[in-house]
Amino acid sequence: MSSSLKIDGLSVSYGPIPALRNVSIEVPEGGFVSVLGSNGAGKTTLVRTITGVLYLQKGKVTSGSITRDGQDMTKLKTRKIVTGGVAQVPEGRMLFPQLTVEENLRCGAASRRDLAGINDTLSEVFDLFPQLPPLQNQLAGLLSGGEQQMVAVGRALMAKPSLLVCDELSLGLAPLIVRDLFLLLDRINKEGVAVLAIEQNARIALQHSTYAYALEVGEIVLEGPSDELRENQEVQDLYMGGGGDSREAYAAIRREVNR
Repeated sequence: MSSSLKIDGLSVSYGPIPALRNVSIEVPEGGFVSVLGSNGAGKTTLVRTITGVLYLQKGKVTSGSITRDGQDMTKLKTRKIVTGGVAQVPEGRMLFPQLTVEENLRCGAASRRDLAGINDTLSEVFDLFPQLPPLQNQLAGLLSGGEQQMVAVGRALMAKPSLLVCDELSLGLAPLIVRDLFLLLDRINKEGVAVLAIEQNARIALQHSTYAYALEVGEIVLEGPSDELRENQEVQDLYMGGGGDSREAYAAIRREVNR
């Protein structure tokens, strides 16, 4: 099966400080893959590198590559990445609070020039999120957290991506809202859009993805089919009840084993 995204041996640093070490991740075309990790694991750096904004934080790829459909995109600018079919739902939603819901959604289509197509996509987003049409003239800053996250997902879909990168979709939201958002990701995925979910919430991520990676202290320490990882005792200890100290200890042990 061809890959929607392939990360091969990626290492990233901020000056002398390494952030990612030899990370390899693959998202099949039309696949649903999750990357699990605690705070400080390197998830944010991974997203920055995929979406072309690493340079804004003075980060640098020191080795490895990111390819999409066989094309190297490691050093592409964000606009080229978006027009190439990759869209991001950023951590914290990052909406424009003084713009309306519709204006925020249309921002996601900034790289497109087909006005009729943009209007059609807007209708599709409103069909996907029936809560949004009554709010389309409401300022985004006045919405609830769940409503804002719907707008953030909808904005990404306005770019008509073939790969959707979701960064901490569940962060700060009630469990029922998180459940509904991931069910919508399932629907989006079934329509042919590949999904890469970067998540601290391992339980929900493993329920919906088909393959998963565990990222700790900048390294992939575990990977496998999501249903297998969900039953894995190490994963349960690390992400479904274990604390930060156990995660760091586990990552250190894995590094020693792999040397």
